[in-house]
Amino acid sequence: MSRDASNLGFYLLLAPLLLWLVLLIILPHIGLFVVSVSEKVGVREFEIGLGNYAAFFTEPLYWRTFARTAIMSILATGLTLILGFPIAYYIAKLTKGRTKTTLFLMCMIPFWVSELVRTYGWMILLRESGVFSSFLQYVGLASGPVEMLYNDAAIMVGLVYTSILFMVVPLVTTLDSLDDSLIEAGYDLGGSSFSILREIVIPHAMPGIVSGCIVVFMLSLGNYLTPILLGGKDSLWFTGMIYTQFITRFNWELGSAFGFLLLALSSVMVYVGLKLSRQSLSGTMGR
Repeated sequence: MSRDASNLGFYLLLAPLLLWLVLLIILPHIGLFVVSVSEKVGVREFEIGLGNYAAFFTEPLYWRTFARTAIMSILATGLTLILGFPIAYYIAKLTKGRTKTTLFLMCMIPFWVSELVRTYGWMILLRESGVFSSFLQYVGLASGPVEMLYNDAAIMVGLVYTSILFMVVPLVTTLDSLDDSLIEAGYDLGGSSFSILREIVIPHAMPGIVSGCIVVFMLSLGNYLTPILLGGKDSLWFTGMIYTQFITRFNWELGSAFGFLLLALSSVMVYVGLKLSRQSLSGTMGR
């Protein structure tokens, strides 16, 4: 095969990826940025400026909701890691063969239905007439219906539940590659379970931990359904505010600015996380 034919084949294979990147990511973001720096000066007249971004910092409701969304997303990521790591370790290192496959499949089954259906499932469990409230009344721990919906705790439960698979999968993949003989050698040398976890398991699993945290944080930060359905009127979420600007108020300029601020936040958090963990993005995503 000639070199020209080989290059042509390479470019043909690369073309779908380039089209996907350009048409669905690069061009929409460019258009969104142009809208975000446009300011209305008349019915159909616009001028370039940073007034939409200035409005974000001058309105306390906007930046407080922004900060609250970031903090709760970080907390949800931490809780997902705490819950997901033991599950992943058990599947990867303490089970074999068909049992491992079955447990991994059980983790995936809830994600065969849409996020909307899963969120409504939690609403059925947590509402006043739901399963948990009825159980508390049945065992005598509550004298009447207990409302567990429409608060930050319900949002946190929903965020962890809807994203835990994206923490477990990279952790299972990474921990599965850990040689069991290293753990056995640690015990033979007198190491405790905690020291082996700290010195052997966690350093080896760090790429999976960082990869899972990045995905879970981005999913939590950009989640819309879970905070809206499980949160109350005081449980504001920044994506809900973006939706309001675009759909309710038809203020696409301010909504676009909010979208870019959310993109900037996620990019900064990913950068900080990589620096603190001393991991590279290519190495992390390659696991």
